[in-house]
Amino acid sequence: MRHGTIPGASGRVRPLTLLGDPVLHAPCEEVTDFGPELARLVEDMFATMYAARGDGLAANQIGVGRRVFVYDCPDDEDVRHLGHVVNPKLVELDGVTVRGPEGCLSLPGLEAGTPRFDHAVVEGVDMRGEPVQVHGTGWFARCLQHECDHLDGGIYTDRVTGWRRRRVLRAAARAPWNS
Repeated sequence: MRHGTIPGASGRVRPLTLLGDPVLHAPCEEVTDFGPELARLVEDMFATMYAARGDGLAANQIGVGRRVFVYDCPDDEDVRHLGHVVNPKLVELDGVTVRGPEGCLSLPGLEAGTPRFDHAVVEGVDMRGEPVQVHGTGWFARCLQHECDHLDGGIYTDRVTGWRRRRVLRAAARAPWNS
């Protein structure tokens, strides 16, 4: 993205992959090529995230098995966090564990109380290969953990237990998008 441009403004909205698609359940591969194809992917991911009204989006959610995610997410103090991380690694998780409502663009219309740490730090690089470190608290910490889980082949329902898990998986099985 050039300075001053709106992320996703020139991107193409891509179809979302939904629960059950194998690409969502496999660990994504490290990015090694930091050229125009990666820049296009990031731009398309922003366009897709905004079109779907999400706070974050991992590359495998549009069928691309690469370690990249984008975000435009507030924290609990309504501070906006906007960016992307390539080859992210969760390097710190701490604070209290909070069970809060969590949904996913790959399970449209569903959510479940999901436990997450209240503070997270992610390290990686940007689309040019420059190092980035992202600190998140509250809702934004939840977003960072959620997107990193995607890139490791997980979805939030993997972290939900008991009746909450049974309820959300039953709802997913009955969802109109799950045919």
